Amino acid sequence: MTWTQNYDPFNNLLVSALVAALPIFFLFWALAIRKMKGYMACLLTVAIAIGITVLAYRMPAKLALLSTLNGALYGLLPICWIIITAVFLYNVTVKSGQFEIIKNFMASITNDRRLQALLIAFSFGSFLEGTAGMGTPVAITAGLMVGLGFDPLYAAGLSLIANTAPVAFGGVGVPIIMASGVSGIPEMAISQMVGRTLPFLSVIVPFYLVVLMAGWKGAVEVLPAILVSGVSFALAQWFSSNYLNPMLPAVLAGMVSIICLILWLKVWKPAKTWHFKHEPVQAINTQVKYTPGQILKAWAPFLILTVMIIAWSLQPVKDALNSAFYKHGQIKVEIPELHNVVVSGSSGKPLAQVFAFNYLSASGTAILLSSLISIPLVGLSYRTGAKLFLATLNTLKFPILTIASVVGFAFLANNSGMSITMANALASTGVLFPFFSPFLGWLGVFLTGSDTSSNSLFCKLQYVTAEKLGIDPIVAVAANASGGVTGKMISPQSLAVGAGAVGLVGKESDLFRFTVKHSFIMLIALGLITTLQAYVIKWMVPTYRMLESTQARAASLAATGRLYLAYLAVAVIVIVLAVALSNTRKRTP
Repeated sequence: MTWTQNYDPFNNLLVSALVAALPIFFLFWALAIRKMKGYMACLLTVAIAIGITVLAYRMPAKLALLSTLNGALYGLLPICWIIITAVFLYNVTVKSGQFEIIKNFMASITNDRRLQALLIAFSFGSFLEGTAGMGTPVAITAGLMVGLGFDPLYAAGLSLIANTAPVAFGGVGVPIIMASGVSGIPEMAISQMVGRTLPFLSVIVPFYLVVLMAGWKGAVEVLPAILVSGVSFALAQWFSSNYLNPMLPAVLAGMVSIICLILWLKVWKPAKTWHFKHEPVQAINTQVKYTPGQILKAWAPFLILTVMIIAWSLQPVKDALNSAFYKHGQIKVEIPELHNVVVSGSSGKPLAQVFAFNYLSASGTAILLSSLISIPLVGLSYRTGAKLFLATLNTLKFPILTIASVVGFAFLANNSGMSITMANALASTGVLFPFFSPFLGWLGVFLTGSDTSSNSLFCKLQYVTAEKLGIDPIVAVAANASGGVTGKMISPQSLAVGAGAVGLVGKESDLFRFTVKHSFIMLIALGLITTLQAYVIKWMVPTYRMLESTQARAASLAATGRLYLAYLAVAVIVIVLAVALSNTRKRTP
């Protein structure tokens, strides 16, 4: 028995679209007006969506529930698995005390507040966004900047604005992975498209930050440093997103920008040092000095992470891992009573509903292995590590529930046809659709606080709408991810994190007024870029196609992948030995 999608259940597209959008309207009200907790708002949104699909779209209740379950499973793996392990790795560095070395080392490089903002809020914040995400960058960089002497409002506001550039690739590429899973476009193609859009913004953001702090004159005084910071970041972001994978752009761009700016400051200094008026007492000792061995040890977990993620992103390695254990490195399960039961209302073909449990090749597994290797390296016991992992799970229980429910809603909206109903209505904007496409991503992140959640909600809608208008769907899907980064700075969740980190709890409205104008300015700029990509500079759009899978190819790539894994082991061993050797030298009298 099958069920066929109906995209216009009320025989009036406008009415059908308004009904289909009711869960989104509710989510907006619950988060923006009612200020409901994220997980509760998302659970209620799912409940409302199930009611609409059953009552209005006449979707059998069993199919609606199974569709939601399928989405929730995808939300748990690979999405939540990446987030859990990334935050765990970060917690390992904090618990071991190595993160204090990283903070003090970075804070000691310069006393100029303008340059500290570039180094910490922009570059270091990007690195943290790439490895952990989940509000971690804003909380850490804002607190660090207050400790250095920044005004709390500026510390939080600058951290929020700086966090725009890396968000689309945050959490080890989770937003791009989600966009691919929902839209069906290959991850690498979306990564390339986003990587040909955001670097324009990445060049501007450092200058933007300094102008907000010190005005145009103050920005011109440190223009060489601004250019080094922004251009190096943008180039690394473009290269890694186009030629490596979607998991590394934020991490590598942040690292490259940090290194380039540090090297530049060794040979160049501004004519005068700039500070805020009436600064609070500095809480971090910027005069502390560390040996190269101490710095290497502190950064070792993130170096290992980078090497592991690079290896795990290679298709031969994925094939080798998936074929491990007598070709049981992954488990594919057809969702019972859902697989090939829902029939597309446009193509008339049944929709495959398969959950792939790739427990070895998942990026989260690479991050977990990085953490396990790092635990003894930074001086912790595995017993402590186990307790820390459980504590991480406890801390993330509500975000996990939020992501699972919102992805469940996304899959339900796709299977029921609700997303296509809204897409059909949105297509009425005609030639203006590319300009408004980033606005949809902005709205999604404003509501959910997550580019990942925004992509799960709207990427299918973006895909279908662009296809109807004759625009390459990848432009719209990438615009959803790119536009979403500008909504992060005014998301209620982000504002709460920023305010809490600097002691401004209860003054979120002040922080909102600080950032809202800049959010719209950047959003409009991305709308114009997307419009040009859709109609004028089409050469920027990458060519892509789904990879063909054959047993011969898989066997060949698996063999190559095993060789790559051997190289990976050597690289990790080199890092471990380097840290061990530096510790030995430190103990030698």
